[in-house]
Amino acid sequence: MKDIVQTLTTEAQSWLAALLTTSGLLQLTVVVVAVIAAISINAAYGRYVAVRLGASEKRGLGRVTLRGTLRLVFPLSMLLTVVIGSALLQAFEQPTGLLEIFAPLLLSLALVRIVVYVLRRSFAPSPAMRAWEGIIGTTVWVIVAMHLLGWLPALIDVMDSLGMQVGEVRVSVLSVANLVIAIGGFMLAAGWLSSIIEHRLRKSPHISVSMRVGLSKFTKLILFTVAGLIALDSVGIDLTALSIFGGALGVGLGFGLQRIASNFVSGFILLFDRSIRPGDVITVGDRFGWVQSLRARYVVVRDRDGVETLIPNENLITSEVTNWSFTDRQVRVKIEVQISYNDNPEEAMQIMVDAATSQPRVLSDPEPQARLIGFGDNGINLQLRIWIKDPQAGVASVRSDINLLVWNAFNEKGITFPFPQRDVHIVSSTEAAFD
Repeated sequence: MKDIVQTLTTEAQSWLAALLTTSGLLQLTVVVVAVIAAISINAAYGRYVAVRLGASEKRGLGRVTLRGTLRLVFPLSMLLTVVIGSALLQAFEQPTGLLEIFAPLLLSLALVRIVVYVLRRSFAPSPAMRAWEGIIGTTVWVIVAMHLLGWLPALIDVMDSLGMQVGEVRVSVLSVANLVIAIGGFMLAAGWLSSIIEHRLRKSPHISVSMRVGLSKFTKLILFTVAGLIALDSVGIDLTALSIFGGALGVGLGFGLQRIASNFVSGFILLFDRSIRPGDVITVGDRFGWVQSLRARYVVVRDRDGVETLIPNENLITSEVTNWSFTDRQVRVKIEVQISYNDNPEEAMQIMVDAATSQPRVLSDPEPQARLIGFGDNGINLQLRIWIKDPQAGVASVRSDINLLVWNAFNEKGITFPFPQRDVHIVSSTEAAFD
């Protein structure tokens, strides 16, 4: 261990001494000029791309290509400047060891940036992809630089020496790093494949919305599971022993996470039996709204106030749910009205039908109908029955509009709404005593 650290220290000191020589300073000057030139070229090309993208409204391969080339301009222009500077130094018989290291580093930077750009186009946009670009780029740069400097074998030996024995297996920093890299790589590949499959499913006109979501979730689950198993096997972990440990762990987690597992399974049931689909208008308890999306653990329901409620999938399986658009989006709305006994109910019913007919959201087939429901304590009970086909636009709003029209029409015709009436019989004290 001490020998390895001493070797790395000696190598670093020799490189620092080389940089402080005349040839080293000349090479650093070339690098600085290359950075300035790359920044200038990248800025000019960025303005050109912005003009091209602003002039074109089409979203296709051309826009993707322009944005992709923009990510390559900086490293490639810097690489070109370094190559030219290296050629000039060689013409004057000056050493170019530092520049020979920068060339593959810049090539690796260009490769990393274009690969991450392709991955970002494949995955859904997220800040995580931007963070991963920096992590992947830095890691590749460090590995390539240490390989070119000849430090990589010594670093591998240091990482392998830092470890401990766990049963029959030796765990070291190197094995953990290999495991992390393997899991990250295979998971990234699985995510990329699932994103491509999900994109294909979204474009298929022959698959329902709920089936697309279900197949996407199922495919993602299978791909990530297989990727994890392959990653573990690639670093030499015995999957047989892992299965025994996983079985015991699964039993323990089963008791503690049974509600989460229940919600997860309920989500697949909702997806495949298509009882609730994205866009459906539902009522759960006192919550009315339309389904925004189906997730692994919950369903997002947005109400008329713009409030999004996360309802666990298990609740939608075990409790009563009103789906206003399960087979047909047409729903019947009932509006209760009470008039005085002194008014003509037939005239009032006709006014109610006319008010409903004038509303654009009310369907003409089936046509609005008014019914005399009964005779109450204070007045005659009437009911207007209408049909609408857009409950997601709100039921209370159409009730309000019709009620307002009925109110104005009743006032014009002299039809009154009854107030609660009670007959009070006053008994005098003399009569009470006589009784």
